[in-house]
Amino acid sequence: MARFLVLWRMNPAAPWPTDPSEALKQTEMMFAAIDEAIKKGGVEEFGFFPDGASGYGIGKGEAIDVFRRVSMFQPYILCEVHEIIPYEKGKEITIAMMKAIVKAAKK
Repeated sequence: MARFLVLWRMNPAAPWPTDPSEALKQTEMMFAAIDEAIKKGGVEEFGFFPDGASGYGIGKGEAIDVFRRVSMFQPYILCEVHEIIPYEKGKEITIAMMKAIVKAAKK
């Protein structure tokens, strides 16, 4: 199962509610969706950056699962999604690639 890093930020161009009670209702609905994803294990960690308008999430699943999760927050939240390659696997691939380059250069 893949892991993903999601960098999110509020979309200032989105049609945010101007009525404070409607804005509260929308915000509570968004937090409820995040809480549910955490409860189900799809989101392992979720946090905010100090600017108060952006943050990150770390989750697991297939790409389609992440697509489904981030899409539910559009157009209010913009997401940048990155699949995480574990260190050991990344190291293994990089070393193999470098060895292949060295071998090819010797020919």
